[in-house]
Amino acid sequence: MSIDNLSLFAHFARRAGFSATRTELEEYMDIGYEATVEKFLNPGDPQNMPDDLIQRYHVDQYELRQLDGAGAYWLYRMITTQNPLEEKLSLFWHGLFATGYSKLNQARSILNQIDMFRTYGLGSFKTLLVELSKDPAMIIWLDNNDNHKDSINENYGRELLELFSMGIGNYTEEDIKECARAFTGWTLKNAEYMSMRATKDSIWPYGRIAWHYEYRDYDHDEGEKDFLGRKGNFNGDEIIDIIVQERATAEFISTRLFQYFAADELSDKSEAVIEEMIKAYFESGYEIASVLRTLFNSDFFKTEGARYARVKGPVESIVGTARMAGSYQEPTLEINSLWAQTLFMGQGLLAPPTVEGWHEGVEWVDSGALVERVNFAAKELGDPSKPGVKDIIKRLKKTYGNVLSAEQVVDGCLDLIGPLNVDKSTREGLVDFVYENNSETVLEDAAESHGSTVIARTLSMIASTKEYQLA
Repeated sequence: MSIDNLSLFAHFARRAGFSATRTELEEYMDIGYEATVEKFLNPGDPQNMPDDLIQRYHVDQYELRQLDGAGAYWLYRMITTQNPLEEKLSLFWHGLFATGYSKLNQARSILNQIDMFRTYGLGSFKTLLVELSKDPAMIIWLDNNDNHKDSINENYGRELLELFSMGIGNYTEEDIKECARAFTGWTLKNAEYMSMRATKDSIWPYGRIAWHYEYRDYDHDEGEKDFLGRKGNFNGDEIIDIIVQERATAEFISTRLFQYFAADELSDKSEAVIEEMIKAYFESGYEIASVLRTLFNSDFFKTEGARYARVKGPVESIVGTARMAGSYQEPTLEINSLWAQTLFMGQGLLAPPTVEGWHEGVEWVDSGALVERVNFAAKELGDPSKPGVKDIIKRLKKTYGNVLSAEQVVDGCLDLIGPLNVDKSTREGLVDFVYENNSETVLEDAAESHGSTVIARTLSMIASTKEYQLA
């Protein structure tokens, strides 16, 4: 197995998913790179545990109206899914179309929005924006339920243009007003009922339910609108049809996807890739899968220079580490603590701080958040009883035998947890760490043996390296 090819597949798995175990990488290698890309872009059955079974583990998972339980539910799906890109892209949309619990006070509605991202996230950007505009959580988050034909509310219209599609400088204040007029009547069906239930604060007899969308034609502004240089009696879906045809939209979404899946910082080389992504956007009828296919198959993406060019987001880091360790294969109560970890690391899942989402890149790794990252990864990978750690130990034993030198322990662990290419001084430090425990590491069958402990501690140390914290 070529280490270069293996590194490419590991790089793709980190970007298009949350990392991959050696078993998964071997499966990808068997079918080839382009076929693996297509496998990710065409998700099948995620093979998640059915919700009714999850509820047997977690009573509070029945309604999912509270933030921590709902966040834990999504994290469990990310950790156990067979469709990593579907979840990774949903996380991207969650950051771009940021909708938070702080205003909604109802987590189920946000999870419904996430499920909408799973359904439409790889398809037409036009369809996705239409569904977003109908989404009850977004309607409340950006006040479109207060947008009436005789009294417009510009909040959603402004953010649709500024943060969700075109970016600042590509529209006027009048365009915002006309956009808002077009979305009058796009509101909630059961707002009054939900308000009554909230007042009584009762979950009986059927539990809390989420809001539902309704179009009220009597509250829609039927007058002529002048939007982005076009005139007509536009409704919201026609406004979106105009938006997605704009080059500014294609450039905006292609750039954001590039920064999320390829590199935090743009360069001269990245501009050429983004142009190809823009071309794919228009040629495919605004299909996100086609845009991502262009990116993943580009020479830029596959070069060594593109690797470790992104700082993992907190959720990426948590999910990737948990998948590598083989943790949380059942939705036990311990998984609730994972949501708190996302908060401590600066990315409280389902709770973005503002409509702008989170500031990403190097801003993820301030001193406090970095300590939380390292401690979490060290705890997960430092446990030799974890299934993923057991598999690494088994593979080391198969490759090197029962007795390993310090160099073999380090090189083997770096290979199986990545492969990761660390600099010379980092490798030397890791070797010294292992040598201090024993000049030779003896692997025995018992998980609690000294040799297994040395391997687990080495994995913990690797988790603190710069390379492990980058994608």
